[in-house]
Amino acid sequence: MARSFRRGGSNRPLAAVALGSNLGDRRAHLDFAVSRLRLLLDDLRVSRYYETAPVGVPGPQPSFLNAAAVGVARTAPRPLLDALLAIERARDRQRPYANAPRTLDLDLIMFGDAVIDEPGLIVPHPRFRQRRFVLEPLAEIAPELRDAVTGRTIAELLLAVAPAGADGSTAKTAKEPR
Repeated sequence: MARSFRRGGSNRPLAAVALGSNLGDRRAHLDFAVSRLRLLLDDLRVSRYYETAPVGVPGPQPSFLNAAAVGVARTAPRPLLDALLAIERARDRQRPYANAPRTLDLDLIMFGDAVIDEPGLIVPHPRFRQRRFVLEPLAEIAPELRDAVTGRTIAELLLAVAPAGADGSTAKTAKEPR
């Protein structure tokens, strides 16, 4: 298991998860995911929910509700990813084509200081550094978290992305999770 970003004396790694939804009852989908993440990650911190425009998707799509969660992992990265995919399936996540609209999208962004490149599992997430809709909620709850590849903090990475509005992912509103 990866060396950890220590929290409360724990040797277990801190995992960061991005949450998103743009189909159906988006808030209910995120609330469901948060309730399940509490079973997988200890000391869970959850950002507000951000209303964002779709970025990097084919054709017009509904707006997203995005959030981030950070907690102490109870398991290794692969079983955690498998659990995230099961949570998506429980909300009827369909994958008819790449970047299709989704009821729920859960991405494993970071796992302690682990750098993993295996089939179906890349950690840190390969595109999170360019995604304001991931970095903004993550910076709200864990600005000091360090990217294992660049060594930069989430706060530093957020300052380096396009300004709000320039990448289409501006948070229109932020809502407290239930």
